[in-house]
Amino acid sequence: MTEIKGWHVLTGFVLAFGVIVTVNLTLAFNAVRTFPGLEVKNSYVASQVFDENRDAQLALGWEVSAEVTDGLLRLEVLRDGRAITPEIVEATFGRATSVAQDQIPVFEDRGSAWVAPVDAGAGNWNLRVKMLADDGTLFQQRIVVRVNR
Repeated sequence: MTEIKGWHVLTGFVLAFGVIVTVNLTLAFNAVRTFPGLEVKNSYVASQVFDENRDAQLALGWEVSAEVTDGLLRLEVLRDGRAITPEIVEATFGRATSVAQDQIPVFEDRGSAWVAPVDAGAGNWNLRVKMLADDGTLFQQRIVVRVNR
């Protein structure tokens, strides 16, 4: 049997902690690199009108849903159970944790819904959409879309 000396123990500690520090730095670097960024530039200013904007959106009475089927993103907006197609001001379809796969869908009005081709693999996606009501109210929402393959 080989005798364990001080330099053996030191080498073991240095290697073990070296692996731990390397893994932590790699994970931290990737977390910062893939962070999608800020939702708003100044959260205090945004908070001053949050309640007003929310109440105006709720007053519209819209039920908004989205799904992906066979490479087509379908955005449906219902008011009082009937389909409407308000003007889409801005839309981004992408992953929740990274902007690398973000897509700007080009929607086509199909009467009962908006439809756009997208390239979506399996998993959770977000559709961040801003729409304009007839009365000028800006409706904005993040819709979680689950894609199964």
